[in-house]
Amino acid sequence: MNDLAPRPPAAAPVAPHQRVRGRAEVALVAGPRAARLTRLFQQGSAKALLPRVHTDRPEVVFLNTAGGLTGGDDLHLSLSLGDGVRAVATTQTAERAYASLGAPARMTVHLQAGAGAVLHWLPQETILFDRAALHRRTEIDLAGDADLVMAETLVLGRAAMGETVRHLDCRDLRAVRRDGRAVLVDPFRLTSDALARRVGPAMLGDAVALAVLARVAPGAEDTLGPVRAALADLSPGVRGAASGWDGRVVVRLLAADAFALRRVVARLLRVMTGRALPRVWAA
Repeated sequence: MNDLAPRPPAAAPVAPHQRVRGRAEVALVAGPRAARLTRLFQQGSAKALLPRVHTDRPEVVFLNTAGGLTGGDDLHLSLSLGDGVRAVATTQTAERAYASLGAPARMTVHLQAGAGAVLHWLPQETILFDRAALHRRTEIDLAGDADLVMAETLVLGRAAMGETVRHLDCRDLRAVRRDGRAVLVDPFRLTSDALARRVGPAMLGDAVALAVLARVAPGAEDTLGPVRAALADLSPGVRGAASGWDGRVVVRLLAADAFALRRVVARLLRVMTGRALPRVWAA
């Protein structure tokens, strides 16, 4: 018997959400008079710029033309410095992690510095919006006596817009290896549960921004004195401490105001690098 009953119309196909896919790779080697570019690869929303600078160290500026990251996005940044190369890498502006519908945004940063190289990895802030899910992994491989200064700053929402972050999944791992051996591993996780218990003695308190800075280099612990001197006069609402041991100095900061934290981070980076910040920081 034939079934002649009308059938319901087929559901219209749902278009998948557009996702960010980006990869930018830069490689520099020592040249007769200055560092020489040997690789520049750009794909998707990830770009890398090498602006003209009037110093002896090139600047590599990474940017994400998508304007931010959300669930399911995937961004990869890579920089390789050959032996003896001295360079600064940063981001054009603050990265933004927007609300996710489920899957996390993933970001991978891989940096390499050859023997005698000096690498300053100084990205600008990452702003986390309510319901953001960001899983980031930064891996840095140093050879021989390479010298590294790195910084990472997280900001919870935009205070000027009255935003409050209550729901979050942020996983941020920094791993530094020298000649293949781990010398600094700094895992960090901030979740909705942690935000709900932020008044605890080991939690954020009233902080809406936090930063970690590190120098990894032979004799880096000698920088501890000047760093602590810079920490002795912090802006109101900013708390921080530094430790140094066995070729490492690590600084951790919390602040109730993101702009006040930025000024402190800028001051400390000038102490730790002995140089001015990249020009894009002043933009």
